[in-house]
Amino acid sequence: MAENIRERGEPGLSLAQLRADVAAGDIDTVVVAIVDMQGRLVGKKLHADFFVREIIVNGTEGCSYLLAVDIDMNTVPGYSMSSWDSGYADFVMAPDMTTLRYLPWQQNTAFVMADVLNADGTPVAVSPRQILRAQLQRLFERKMVAFCATELEFIVFDNSYEDAWNRAYRDLTPANQYNVDYSILGVSRIDSLLRDIRFGMAGANMEVESVKGECNLGQHEIAFRYKEALATCDNHSIFKLGAKEIASKHGKALTFMAKYNQREGSSCHTHLSIRGQSGELIMTSDSNPGELSSFGKSFIAGQLAHLKELSLMMAPNINSYKRFVEGSFAPTAITWGKDNRTCAIRLIGKGDGLRYENRVPGGDANPYLVVASMIAAGLDGVDSNMELEDEFIGNAYVADVDRMPSSLGQAREVWAGSSFVQKTFGADVQGHYTNMADVELASFARAVTDWELFRGFERM
Repeated sequence: MAENIRERGEPGLSLAQLRADVAAGDIDTVVVAIVDMQGRLVGKKLHADFFVREIIVNGTEGCSYLLAVDIDMNTVPGYSMSSWDSGYADFVMAPDMTTLRYLPWQQNTAFVMADVLNADGTPVAVSPRQILRAQLQRLFERKMVAFCATELEFIVFDNSYEDAWNRAYRDLTPANQYNVDYSILGVSRIDSLLRDIRFGMAGANMEVESVKGECNLGQHEIAFRYKEALATCDNHSIFKLGAKEIASKHGKALTFMAKYNQREGSSCHTHLSIRGQSGELIMTSDSNPGELSSFGKSFIAGQLAHLKELSLMMAPNINSYKRFVEGSFAPTAITWGKDNRTCAIRLIGKGDGLRYENRVPGGDANPYLVVASMIAAGLDGVDSNMELEDEFIGNAYVADVDRMPSSLGQAREVWAGSSFVQKTFGADVQGHYTNMADVELASFARAVTDWELFRGFERM
């Protein structure tokens, strides 16, 4: 299956070249990583010679708790796959050699993404990468392939990560002091960092399109060319890691939080298009390249039908929901429109460029879960012959339409109670990510926030 759904992938570094680089001493370290529930890369740095001799064939091991911890890496109850009762056994991290590439910002280092497998070689169903693979396989069986791109926004600070931590993330200095949306000057002011990130990613086999300023102070976006869905999600995760590591080398910090402060949040607009395996257009009308085909209409109808119950996969944290503010360019209305940024689903392009943009995910989203959810919702729309409502014209923020959940608790409830989620992803995945939300909600319920201190310290 892995070969089938990744046949369009283009390896950035061949195995033969890696062997030559290792023999010449040009590569001495290989990073093997998986993606955890929070969308982070976790794994090992391996001696390159050992990787070539042993790990390519046999894989390496990791504790199963890597897919059953909170953001602080605390072991928490409620996960059936990993617990004290099960002994926190290992799973296998199996290198996907189509993802092999250089990491130019790390000395003499190559990188490979791994799939998460049980000891018997079967996929670990709750692994984000395996969740996406399962949905891509459904497309493959229909002779279809998904292409997508993610647009990640982030805020840059002149403080180091250590300084930001020591300040409790208060009174940080943004890299730009005013709104630099589309400002060439604003980008140029911190071009030494942004240039290093751009060219670092290019060296890691990503096709960089552009860099631009955004609305919040110190906020920027680096955009990459669309690719096959799994490759895009792999690139997304590597970019987040690399951008932070490169920023640290510059003595700066950057954050992908969905809502860092009261100003504009950081989004992860996700573009998706479905094509035939030979590249033929499926979502576009034969008679009008700017209009949707019947398949495309039903596919987007599925997005609207399931967006609320899949919001946990697109907005996985308490902070995620603070981004959904009217008039903020973050969506609140579950509707669609042509090139309408007030809608959750925005249709843009024409012909082979026709695609839709999901504006719900923030910078904190796990891309594998986002794209898997989009494919699953679309296929249900097609299989159920859903009819697409008329496009919304105007300001969807004030429209009388269904709304996104306003909190993680609401998102958790509709996810946990969804028969569609259980049927599509399985009870194990539904229960696993319900528990992830429960852990986050319980942790926040115990926290004493700055908001409470400022309101209550003296005046209550």
